[in-house]
Amino acid sequence: MWVAGEAYEPYVGRWSRLVAHQFVRWMGAVPAGSWRDVGCGTGAVTQAVLDVAEPAMVVGVDPSEGYVEYARRTIGDRRARFVLADAVNLPFADATASVAVSGLVLNFVPDAPRAAAEMVRVVRRGGSVGAYVWDYGEGGMEAIRAFWDAARALDPDARALDEAVRFPLCGPAPLGELLVGAGLEDVEVEEIGVLTRFSDFDDYWKPFLGGQGPAPAYVAALPEERRAELRARLRSALPREADGSIPLRARAWAARGRRRA
Repeated sequence: MWVAGEAYEPYVGRWSRLVAHQFVRWMGAVPAGSWRDVGCGTGAVTQAVLDVAEPAMVVGVDPSEGYVEYARRTIGDRRARFVLADAVNLPFADATASVAVSGLVLNFVPDAPRAAAEMVRVVRRGGSVGAYVWDYGEGGMEAIRAFWDAARALDPDARALDEAVRFPLCGPAPLGELLVGAGLEDVEVEEIGVLTRFSDFDDYWKPFLGGQGPAPAYVAALPEERRAELRARLRSALPREADGSIPLRARAWAARGRRRA
């Protein structure tokens, strides 16, 4: 599912980048730190760290070769490097980073507590660990919520694939509890909201044809007739401005904590 950076960027990457900059500022890390970006994908968080945190270095980790190659190709900063690895087996020694972060990843990791524990392990005592995830419920990530509302209206079986059903981690209480359970102290949870304005319906719909993520994978599996029916339902349901643009919003939940000194 997660292989093509060029397809991921117009689907979710462009909106994740807006959240990432706010998230990195909120982490409040001191300059010249050594960062780990766990599940770096196409590099949204890595780039935000480079832009606003003044790091000495940041290492992005992801199991997708396609995403790692995309990040290497598009981030031309000597402070950044990328490695192929899994979130539950980070290739770093204990206590070697000052900050470990993860954007839009932990809900996709089969063993999220172990991934959080790994992030804590690689951070020095007193260092920071943080993560953010989309809220897939009502009033959350509206572009994806609208998709699943339409899909479920046409296909009752779509409910089992809906991220709001599949990912109970994606809320303020479960996300905060995950970091507390990993042994962090002073855990805080924050809401981050961004505007996701689509220029027209094609700008909204075409990224769902790229196969990157649960909703696009669902579209790819539909017969052409049912795909057209879903497209028509979404076209009629989405809000429009006078210029044809589609004004939606996205809410993410961010959590941060500190490794005990």
